[in-house]
Amino acid sequence: MNEQEIIEKLRGGDIRTAARLIRNLDDGEPSALNILKELHKFSGDSHIIGITGNPGAGKSTIINGLIKKYREKGKKVGVVAVDPSSPFSGGAILGDRIRMQEHSLDPEVFVRSVATRGTLGGISASTSSIVRVMEAMGKDIIIIETVGVGQDEIDIIKLAHTTIVVTVPGLGDDIQAIKAGILEIADIFVVNKADREGVEKTVRDLRLMLELKGQQESQRLPDIIATKGITGEGIENLIESIEKHREFIKTTGDIARLNARRDLIELRDILRQRINQHIDKIIESEIGGTDSLINEMETKKINPYIIAETIIKKIFS
Repeated sequence: MNEQEIIEKLRGGDIRTAARLIRNLDDGEPSALNILKELHKFSGDSHIIGITGNPGAGKSTIINGLIKKYREKGKKVGVVAVDPSSPFSGGAILGDRIRMQEHSLDPEVFVRSVATRGTLGGISASTSSIVRVMEAMGKDIIIIETVGVGQDEIDIIKLAHTTIVVTVPGLGDDIQAIKAGILEIADIFVVNKADREGVEKTVRDLRLMLELKGQQESQRLPDIIATKGITGEGIENLIESIEKHREFIKTTGDIARLNARRDLIELRDILRQRINQHIDKIIESEIGGTDSLINEMETKKINPYIIAETIIKKIFS
């Protein structure tokens, strides 16, 4: 297929074409980037929801509930599940796709797992590009789930219009919620597993944190929603809160700023990818490839500092 045929199939919601393009984007294929240039004009209509939080908080269960409710409302849904990389293959450990398999037969739901490949911040370097593909497919709602590694995964706010932080009762001492830096990025807090003992205390701690932090006039105080992810209780309230936040950022004009920030993140990812490709070519042509480089370093004939200087001189020569 040529580029125009691929774009037409994507616009028609073809899942196989989308999966193939996303795989090529994740692998850094230049032809895939050319298609992405054309897809940019189809972006901007989807609402992007970021979901992050502690491991075991039930993020995937919440997403399952959101997919179900949004589909009942006739919305088309895309999910980017960012998984830890396999230490052997570098690929994604497909836990989230397995947990969301009940939606696999729905042609209007597209779930894609992608590996972090060492990227910090809880998301993959290719996440923004994958979201772009899903926008071109006409997905009304796009959900990004971070890897769930803890307090450092805050990069999600660079891509999402609405950021949801999922927590559960019984995280630790009384001020655990205040200490957790990840909670500062939330537009909405979800206290999941609300049938557990201590849910009222967790909600109270979150409210205390918000009162201590305060807010600027242009900001909206985050909602706190209690859910029971397994039963779906509270998911409808969560969707109402998401819609309230969406209307808020439209009214304030913040959505344009968030979209521009996404473009900036994507620009940096593209530049980083191109520079890395150029570096690989230099290593191949000047040193004989990575195997040769490792052999030279193993015998202490060279070191990373010398190689770095060689590559930098070559790039800027």
